Amino acid sequence: MKIVFHEKYYNSDYAGDPAAAPGRLDGIMEIISGNRDRYEIIRPEPALEEDILRAHTGPHLQRIKSNHLLYEMSLLAAGGAILAAERAYGGNPSFAVIRPPGHHASADSCWGFCFFNNISVSLLRLLAEEKIRSAFVLDFDLHTGDGNINILQNRRDGFKVSILNPMSHDRGDYLREVREYMDDLKNIDIFVASAGFDQGIDDWGNLLYPEDYTELGGLMKEYSEKLCGGRRYALLEGGYNHDVIGVNVDAFCRGFA
Repeated sequence: MKIVFHEKYYNSDYAGDPAAAPGRLDGIMEIISGNRDRYEIIRPEPALEEDILRAHTGPHLQRIKSNHLLYEMSLLAAGGAILAAERAYGGNPSFAVIRPPGHHASADSCWGFCFFNNISVSLLRLLAEEKIRSAFVLDFDLHTGDGNINILQNRRDGFKVSILNPMSHDRGDYLREVREYMDDLKNIDIFVASAGFDQGIDDWGNLLYPEDYTELGGLMKEYSEKLCGGRRYALLEGGYNHDVIGVNVDAFCRGFA
């Protein structure tokens, strides 16, 4: 399984929020680096401005660009998302350990530690390359990815995107909600997870256990193989307890691979 990562993602100086906190990615990469038999780390390049402008307005890009380090980090995160999407389209399931996250970034605004919408930037690159015409987004972050919804749903260009933000407050019901939604999917070209781990036990949401993340990854694998030849990728969003995020990411990837 491909893991998209760049050592610059360790830089925590771009912002002062929990997603940028020092040490947040260390636990994830320690587990991944210790399991090279399962994970291959690949290094992204920054996204281009034309990639960003498929998802965002020019004024929004310029506002982020006014902060040089934030802009550099946001382009690199979006580039990581694009690399994960391209590898997934080519048949290699991929997980991008990137930051800043993106699912709260809309076309002309952003909040919630997000600046560019990495999910949208990566999907719209594949659309521009005429590789896909539809997608399914599973957003299992604690907080609804309003940016994903605002950019990707009800589009005028014919791009069809189904988005699920599970709302159940019982872990069994949560997993059933995901399976039942996937049961109804049709005509999907690629699956992508907006992978936030702040719903985890001992994190802000205090709901999902590592085995639940493994099941979520397994559902993404099962239904992507059924509907689109297994094309699937995932992008890191939330998850703020540094002691458990690595275990939860690894658990998800075990099911996802």
